[in-house]
Amino acid sequence: MTIGSTLIERFYRSLYLIRRTEEEIVKIYPTDKIKSPVHLSIGQEFVSVGVIEALRCDDIVFGTYRGHAMYLAKTGNLRKMISELYGKITGCSKGKGGSMHLVDVDKGVMGTSAIVGTTIPLSVGYALGLKYKKSDSVVVSFFGDGAVDEGVFHESMNFAALKKLPILFVCENNKYAIHSYHINRHDSDNICERVKHYGMQVERIEDGDIFKIYNFTKNVIDSLRERDLGPVFLECVTCRWKEHVGPNDDFHLGYRDKEEVEWWKANDQLNKIRMMADDKTAKLIESVVEHEIADAFNFAEENTVYNEKEIYEDLFKE
Repeated sequence: MTIGSTLIERFYRSLYLIRRTEEEIVKIYPTDKIKSPVHLSIGQEFVSVGVIEALRCDDIVFGTYRGHAMYLAKTGNLRKMISELYGKITGCSKGKGGSMHLVDVDKGVMGTSAIVGTTIPLSVGYALGLKYKKSDSVVVSFFGDGAVDEGVFHESMNFAALKKLPILFVCENNKYAIHSYHINRHDSDNICERVKHYGMQVERIEDGDIFKIYNFTKNVIDSLRERDLGPVFLECVTCRWKEHVGPNDDFHLGYRDKEEVEWWKANDQLNKIRMMADDKTAKLIESVVEHEIADAFNFAEENTVYNEKEIYEDLFKE
């Protein structure tokens, strides 16, 4: 593929927005202004950006509690996200969901969840609905390597393959389910080897190359739209730079070493794209994004918290 400047600029804007937003979250989190736990995407942003840049606006995504990157890559709505973290009514879930429950139905973000694996069957159900409607939109389901240990993961893979659903499963394999190393949970480090037996196309990208992720996604998404290809599974090996939950480092816990993270930092896709971008354009992107981030945090701080009446809204009642 010939890499055009437009794609480079889109990649850089999205990667820079996600990285700098989460770096600001790291700074502010200790003040207790943010009212929910945060699972940061720092170091993993390239997976969401590479996949979502290949989608259309009407395509659908489901994600996990580590969903900041997915949400921002699909919606770009920073005000709603930061307000949600602050527990404000102006948040994307009216401040009731926090960092782990981001949603923007109008932009095709059908939600993230704090419970491992729970959005996988929901994404399969949505894909089934699209097939019944004969829509050419597709669904992308993001989840971590910990989710592949859940029974519902295997049920969903089987059902999606059986019904030949228009869905791309994306496993962000950062090798740890909280502190549990994947080799201590599996007899192989290649999740694709297990998934392919359900009867679907699989691909594993190990080096974190955002262009490989983008190209693969674009090709299979186009195929999913045009014919009865059935589900596709993409495993992206990646690395979270921070602790499982929270803004700190966690190497003192002893379950992983700094050396595991250093390779990924040295091959950071944000820096790679920055070097490929036109310098003047990149600086303009940085300036605009920094303004958007400052605006979003100011917006979240200045807006009101709940009133008593709002506490009783949006509840289910027979």
